[in-house]
Amino acid sequence: MFSCSNELARCSSQLTDAMLAAKSSPTPFVCTNEEDFQRAVMSSILSELHLKYASKTWNETFQLVRRCMDTARDDSKPCEPLVRALKRLQEVLNVSSMSVMRSRLEMIGKQHGMGFHFTEATCYLTADLFYLEVALLPCGGVEEVKVALHGRAPVRSEAFFQLLRSKHFEGFSAKLKDLFTQYNNPGDNVVKFKLFAALQHLTKDLQEMCHLPRVANESCYQVDVVNNSILGCFIPGKEDCPSTLQFYSATADLKTDPQVAQIAVCPSHVTHRLQMASVLPLPLQLDNQGYPVFTPWTDVPHETFPACFVLKLQPVIPIMVPFVDKISRITEVAIPNSDLQWAPFPHLLTGSDGQDSVFTLKRLPGDAIHTYVFPGEAWDSPAHRGVMMDSVPFTHPVHVPNLVEVLRHQCVINTLLSSCTSPGPVSACDQHFEVRLETDTSFSVTFHRPHLDSLAVLLVDIPNSHQLACRLFGAGMDASLDGHVSDIMKRCMSVPLTLQALYIKMEDAPPPVSIPAVAESDPSTSSCVLMEDLSAPKQEENLAASEHLSVSPSATAAANLCPVAPEGVVEPCLTNNGQQSELV
Repeated sequence: MFSCSNELARCSSQLTDAMLAAKSSPTPFVCTNEEDFQRAVMSSILSELHLKYASKTWNETFQLVRRCMDTARDDSKPCEPLVRALKRLQEVLNVSSMSVMRSRLEMIGKQHGMGFHFTEATCYLTADLFYLEVALLPCGGVEEVKVALHGRAPVRSEAFFQLLRSKHFEGFSAKLKDLFTQYNNPGDNVVKFKLFAALQHLTKDLQEMCHLPRVANESCYQVDVVNNSILGCFIPGKEDCPSTLQFYSATADLKTDPQVAQIAVCPSHVTHRLQMASVLPLPLQLDNQGYPVFTPWTDVPHETFPACFVLKLQPVIPIMVPFVDKISRITEVAIPNSDLQWAPFPHLLTGSDGQDSVFTLKRLPGDAIHTYVFPGEAWDSPAHRGVMMDSVPFTHPVHVPNLVEVLRHQCVINTLLSSCTSPGPVSACDQHFEVRLETDTSFSVTFHRPHLDSLAVLLVDIPNSHQLACRLFGAGMDASLDGHVSDIMKRCMSVPLTLQALYIKMEDAPPPVSIPAVAESDPSTSSCVLMEDLSAPKQEENLAASEHLSVSPSATAAANLCPVAPEGVVEPCLTNNGQQSELV
């Protein structure tokens, strides 16, 4: 767009500093370090600029910098020093006239690579596929803002209007950047128009898919649509914003913003076939699983482009390796490994870096304090790493329902794990817990049991985005607690709140009564059956394990998994050598 020489950039920066100093203080800067020749030269330059421009108005200074920027240049890259200088001048300049507002809009448009022109009272910020029309008032205010897509009439944009009306230029610039990025398709104008048409056909098909009949699973209709329908809640796009999918909410009343995916087109390193017409036959037909049947590629107009459709995730989602692999298998679009920054998954959830183990402190109602530990050795394996994913590429609407399900599934796991994290240093606490990932879809929490000097393990299994089950492992554990704990966790979607409720229930229950071990016993009459492929550890190993803060679920299962005895009674269990051992 424009470039500049080093001298011009230096002078521009000096000019800006000098003018800001002149406006804020009548005393010019004086260098006191005579040994520094460079500072003396700079002081002389600033003093001269101060004397020359101290009496100039802001408008004159502003126009001077603009003339420097408008000089014909060879390079298309913006001159960053001049851009920064002009931005600083604009920030201190009060927008009180039409000319100042016009200059401000021109600068914002050029920052994003857009064209700019104006008539007497209207400014136009233009791109290949859309333009903004801003009607100005003589006082520098805004009368109306319209957005026009390619081939369509301008439509009033309340979002852009409110941002400019309140002179929130930073927010206006950010929204304009998003709009420009959304329609900045790769290729020449012919390719851009075709990609724009392909995107319109895709969004039309997705909107039709959202109208499919289904059975409600939750009392709140909107939450049910977001969390349980095949695509979530589809929000049609407007001229000033893209079509979006709201596909997950962690709360049952939508008090927190739901997870959103914007539907867009983006460049690709390889070519892909994209639809140039609807791929849904009318009337809609459903398969045995309730999904729509699509028209074969051979019967649908399509073209090959160096681009693909994307779901732009807002906010970005931490995704584990197995789920990234699932996404690639669904779309058959390779995600370049070089574009992904892998890290241990707890680091992505907490934003911590440089620590092997992650320690987090959680304050709960009733002044209870929990400490949660994510052991580094348990989370640093390649299968337990993750990546922050901001977009998911795909090429056909048939991919979207399965992608939404995978993303929902990951979001449920993230919600539960994130409930164990909070900012702030770790200090003295009431209870300690250790969190480990057991499989792709389950994790465990190890903790001390009340009334007993022993450990218990809560295993949380999330087989899909709609199912959640909890199991408690430990000697003499009441089997009815599994369903109780599962119901609590489904309602609150919080591990600490669930464990707090579990602790209260376990503290109110009478401590289990130990039964003396019997010297001999017939294995066939024992009611305790150990898990397959798990051998019980020796007594020495059991004693050593009890001295640690936590154990893995596999080890706990080997030592403690037996059919549940009546409440308050602990049954004997056979060891490897045929002797009975008491589990407490």
